[in-house]
Parts: sequence; structure tokens; C-alpha cells
Amino acid sequence: MNTNKVLIVGAGLGGLSTALRLATRGYQVQMIEKNERAGGRLNQIKKDGFTFDTGPSFFSMSYEFEEFAKDCNIKLPFEYVELDPLYTVHFRGNPKKYFLYRDVDKLAKQFEDQEPDFKEKFEKYLNKSGALFHDTVDIVIKQNFDSTLGYILALMRVNPVHLPVLLKTFWKHVTQYFSSKEARQILSLVAFFLGRTPFDTNSVYSLLSYTEFKHDGYYNVKGGMYQIVEGLVKELKKAGVQIAYNTEIVDLKEEKGKLNYLIDQNGMQWTADVFVINSDAAFFRGKVFKRKAFSEEQLKKKSWTMGYLTFYLGINEKLPEVEHHNYYLGGNFEEYAKDVMKNPGTLEKPYYYVNVVSKHNAECAPEGHEALFFVCPVPNLLYKDNWDDRDKIVDSIIEDFSERTGKNIAQMIVSKTIFTPETWQNTFNLYKGSGLGLSHTMGQIGAFRPANFDEKFGNVFYTGASTIPGAGLPMAIISSKLTTERVLNYKKRIQ
Repeated sequence: MNTNKVLIVGAGLGGLSTALRLATRGYQVQMIEKNERAGGRLNQIKKDGFTFDTGPSFFSMSYEFEEFAKDCNIKLPFEYVELDPLYTVHFRGNPKKYFLYRDVDKLAKQFEDQEPDFKEKFEKYLNKSGALFHDTVDIVIKQNFDSTLGYILALMRVNPVHLPVLLKTFWKHVTQYFSSKEARQILSLVAFFLGRTPFDTNSVYSLLSYTEFKHDGYYNVKGGMYQIVEGLVKELKKAGVQIAYNTEIVDLKEEKGKLNYLIDQNGMQWTADVFVINSDAAFFRGKVFKRKAFSEEQLKKKSWTMGYLTFYLGINEKLPEVEHHNYYLGGNFEEYAKDVMKNPGTLEKPYYYVNVVSKHNAECAPEGHEALFFVCPVPNLLYKDNWDDRDKIVDSIIEDFSERTGKNIAQMIVSKTIFTPETWQNTFNLYKGSGLGLSHTMGQIGAFRPANFDEKFGNVFYTGASTIPGAGLPMAIISSKLTTERVLNYKKRIQ
């Protein structure tokens, strides 16, 4: 039986990397993508002479990308540079700028007044984070699980010394190591990278602090993050993989437990032997496959990540006083961060992030100009379904940023683009505008996350953020490896 023809639905990073892994192994791969270009959330805006990355602005676990390139027998088709400092953090009402250096001595020196024994505490914290990382990543994150039992058996192999960690939030864990609000808030920021807050993220994810400061760090891509996508698309073209854009799947044809073909918005039929879905694994199961377990009623009951308000500004002056990656924390971090998922009623946010895209990529802005990318955590559409006040919220953030930098950037703006959770939902099929898809609660990770194999169709598999192992660029690369294993095993089974 022929199993060599593969259709991949969605050209996000998970889909692109799965396509290249399969094409390298001799599969005939065709991709379809809802939008006019590849990348999914890892995308790009070109407007008014400016270039902006729309989503991720740095990445970690560079070795996963290198391993991927080796697996595909290619040279990694983009260049990346290590960030040090990783980013800066600013507190409202405090003129001090904290630089998050990977050098522990340089980092600790900045906390001399707030936490004199910071270095000792930080090393203890990182030792625990490192142990969590090394004791779990290969056993839990980089494995396929065929059943809940198999997953539980894998968890039983994790060092039991880590069990108390499972009973705490990220915030509670951090506060057991540090006493100052500055250290606690700065070190818990990484929980937001998972699409939730330190107050509802399990402390097992403190392992991310180890990846930040000790294991591998963070990286930027020369020319902007979208170079990742453009590089992969070029490699796919060399491998004979075609991508059909502006194509959205709306229906299907099944027969005897197999998917025969998918149907797009124009009625065109897309046939294949194997189908890989890079659209959101939970949303697609509900919307297209009409699975009861993923109906609207059931999706609402799941735990989703927060929404993101992102906006992209081109200004006609340079900002030499602002670093490349910056976090601006509000005076109500703890109070509001606990409620940011559900409370749309305040303009003051626990933090917002500013990426000066053109800081190290001069080609992203005209000479003498700057390209700025703002991200602010907000409720998703389950809790705030009307974004008519988006301009008011954006103006309040611009005003706060201007006050903190001493530059009235409102008068400098020559280009502005705003994405609300509605935009993210409608453009990328993200359920209720949840920026990172399903959240990483203990009941939604590993075998408790939507599986990367379909529960009904034996020839359908999934890759991306809402299946295993989870959200994030390196997780998408790992996901593609796990999905490729599924496809290879399927071929062996039916031959």
C-alpha cells in the first residue's frame, strides 16, 4: 500500500519542519496554508518602509534547530546570535534598569541593595531548575506516548525528589528562594512566556530559568525572526515541496476509519495517503472533524492561554536609550497578574514587552527611524469579546512608555498596526484568540494534551503548539520530530 503522499495542513514552524523531515525521507509532501504566506504566528509585517516580526522575537534551545538541520542533511538556513543580556527589566517608579546577564556575578551586582545574598540564592535556584530540566526533558517532553498509562509510567521514572514541585505554583516556588519583589518578579517573568502567569503556572516550569541563564540562553536571528521561515521555505522548494496559499480546509471525506480527502473553501479536494495537521490540534478536531470531545462546549471547558495585544510602531527617530528586548513592569504586578486572564476592566497591565526590532537589524527601518514591537498580556475572547477600546489601551501603553523613556513617541509615529485577540483568532485560527493555544496545566501536558495521532483516522497526525510537547519555537521543532516518528511507524504498520 502506498503511504508516500503526505498533505500538511498549515505552514507554521511545526508544519514546515515536519514537511522537511518527511521530504528528506523520500515522502511526496504537499502543503496548504490558509494565509498568503507561511509562518503562522512566526510571521512578518512589511509596511511603510518598516519590517516587523509579528510573534516570537527570540528563541531558546538552539541545539534543537541544529539537530533538525542535521536530521534533514542541510545547513541551518538562517544565522542566529546569542543574546547577552537576555533582556532588560524596568519597574514603574524606579529609574534603575536591570540587565539580565547570564554572568551570575554581573547579574547579582544589580541586586546588592535589594537582595545582598542574591548570588547564593540564585545558584541554589538554578541548581534546582537544572535538575528539573535534566530529569524531565528526555523522559517527558521528547517522547511520544501511546496511552495515558504509558505517560504515567514515564512520570514514575522521574526522580521522586521533584514531587513537591508539582504541588506549587511558579510564584510560590520563586518566593521560597528570593525575598525582594524585584528578584521575585524578574525571575517569574518566564512563566508569561508559556501564555499564563506565575500565579497559575506550575513550578515545574522553573526549569525554563535554567534554559535562560545556564543551559543555552536566548537567540536572535540575523535579519529578523522571519528569516527562519524564509530559509525553511527555500529548503522545501529545493526538496520539491509546494505550498498552496490562501487555502483553508472546511470539510472532509472519510471511509472505513481513514481520511480520504480534505475539502477547501472553494470546494477543491485535497487527497493524500497521510495527513498532518499543523492547525491548532484542538480547534481543528472540533471545527473540521466535528469531534464531540472538541465541540465548542468542550473547548470552553479547557484551559487556554491568555490573549495578546500586540502593536507595531514605526517612529521617525532613534531610541539609543532603549535596549533590544525590554520588559516594563507595572506597580500592580502581583495583584493584576493574578487576574489578567479574566479581568478586562483596567488599563494598567502587569507588564508589557518592547522589542526594538531595528536595534540590530538596521534594514528593518528607514535610516534615522526605529521599528518597535509591543506585546501586552490581556484576557482572551472568552473573557473580553469586544475590542472597540483597543486604541485607548494602546495609547495608554504608548503614554507609559513615553513617560519612562523621556521620549514622547506618540509624536514620532509614522506607522501603526494593532493586533487584538480577535486578529489572532481570525488570522491564525487560534481558539478565542488564545495566543499560545492550550495552556500547560498538569492536566493538559504529555498524554493529557490532544495527541499527535488522531483518535479516529489512522492516517491523520498533528504537529504544533496544542499537541505534544507544547508551545514555543523549540517545542515546534521537537513536535515535528515526534510527528515524523508517528508517520514512519504508520508506514511500517500497514506495509
